[in-house]
Amino acid sequence: MQLIIQSLSKTYSNGVQALKNINLTINSGMFGLLGPNGAGKSSLMRTIATLQEPDAGSITLGTIDVLSQKEAVRKTLGYLPQEFGVYPKISAEDLLSHLAVLKGISNSRERKDLVTSLLHKTNLYNDRKKHLSGYSGGMKQRFGIAQALLSNPKLIIVDEPTAGLDPAERNRFLNLLGELGEETIVILSTHIVEDVKELCTDMAIINKGEVLMQGSPLKALQELQGKIWSKRVDKGETESYKSRFNVISDKLVAGKPTLHVYAPAQPEPGFEQVQPDLEDVYFSYIFGRQPQLSTL
Repeated sequence: MQLIIQSLSKTYSNGVQALKNINLTINSGMFGLLGPNGAGKSSLMRTIATLQEPDAGSITLGTIDVLSQKEAVRKTLGYLPQEFGVYPKISAEDLLSHLAVLKGISNSRERKDLVTSLLHKTNLYNDRKKHLSGYSGGMKQRFGIAQALLSNPKLIIVDEPTAGLDPAERNRFLNLLGELGEETIVILSTHIVEDVKELCTDMAIINKGEVLMQGSPLKALQELQGKIWSKRVDKGETESYKSRFNVISDKLVAGKPTLHVYAPAQPEPGFEQVQPDLEDVYFSYIFGRQPQLSTL
């Protein structure tokens, strides 16, 4: 199954153009959608999830026209938005069972077996009787995945799922996502590069409503080979280097800025060529290149 997005555009009433002629083809498996806050990721996810209408363009999921067959989409969609509410004074087990009824699972035996299976899958079974108000952020996210899996979806959308999670909860959540079936399209929308690096075999980078690249992380890294240069500089020199070179990132290492520069050859003596990582790929498109679609 494929999710095909063609020429998708959206401008809000306040004049903000959130999506600008988006074109993406997404296959089964984990797909990472990377971009800074405000890049248009959530607008794209809400449109795919039938929560808002675009101004132009089309979306198809297999044989389903997403924009005109909304009920058909919702029957095969699992959606975990960036922020979602839960009833605080109800247990995870009871709420999941209630949501299963709303999904049309009326047989009590079937429903109980499904709820039990999902609670085990999300590692919440031992806390199934606890009120959701007592759940940590990571536990609530795992509950969100449990409810998203109720209808055995063919498309799962998770929007900024690890923001605010501590490292242990983040690892549990990413492991859970990684175990989802190969026949399912899972879109992971995030600004956290490490989430995509660890999970996804295909990805896209979006900024200011435009897709800057789509391809495999491995090919994106290969394309940067020999083009990332690093140098430690004094704090007062950073702006001078930024004015002269294509600096894609700078971070403090042991109190001194370390610059990464995107260049086809050594910018000047003192720069060392380094192995690119996915963070370099991300920053090279966000900060180091002119906006243009690259397919890798």
